[in-house]
Amino acid sequence: MSKKAIVLLSGGLDSLTTLAIAQNEGYECYALHVIYGQRHSSETMAARNIAKNYNLTEFREINVDMSWLKSSALTNHDISIPEQRSEGIPVTYVPARNTIMMSFAAAWAESLEASHLFLGVNAVDYSGYPDCRPEFIEAFKKMVNLGTKAAIEGVPFDIHTPLIGLTKEEIISKGIDLGVDYSLSISCYQADQNGYACGKCDSCYLRSQGFEKAGIQDPTPYAR
Repeated sequence: MSKKAIVLLSGGLDSLTTLAIAQNEGYECYALHVIYGQRHSSETMAARNIAKNYNLTEFREINVDMSWLKSSALTNHDISIPEQRSEGIPVTYVPARNTIMMSFAAAWAESLEASHLFLGVNAVDYSGYPDCRPEFIEAFKKMVNLGTKAAIEGVPFDIHTPLIGLTKEEIISKGIDLGVDYSLSISCYQADQNGYACGKCDSCYLRSQGFEKAGIQDPTPYAR
């Protein structure tokens, strides 16, 4: 089995931790960052900084314009980012985002004769997105192994989600043990052009609570 792996790298805390885990487990890592029309560029800046600080075989950015999907606050600037936690699936959910990104990762992996995909989805301290659940990951794994030449010819894909059952506190503690510098990452849904987080959105809340519970100083630069 190939030890090559595609890591989906958003620039956030979870994807950075996932990259560190993959490298620690001896994988040759290729990182994929998807620019999908999200409302700020800080995420991309963070992914680039992470790529510079990690020994990646290759870092690739692709543009997949999803800004025309107007139901999400992350792709429609006319919808305000909620500044308090809400019940149910929040308006920051982007339709089929993980399905699309994982499909591109699988396509790149197959072209490289790689059989491992890593992504930092979490189903404990998260915003309730349906495409972060274990059931979805299992269904996608079945689909990609039914629809790719590599899998049909005997080299199926393995999808690694090392954070899926961890709390944010546990994720951060694991990352610190691996020497992760979390100042490289940004988690905010509406960070400004300088990378300052709002400190009010759901993602900022989960991140700050994780650092507080882990007893580790939060390196996030917050806007005043």
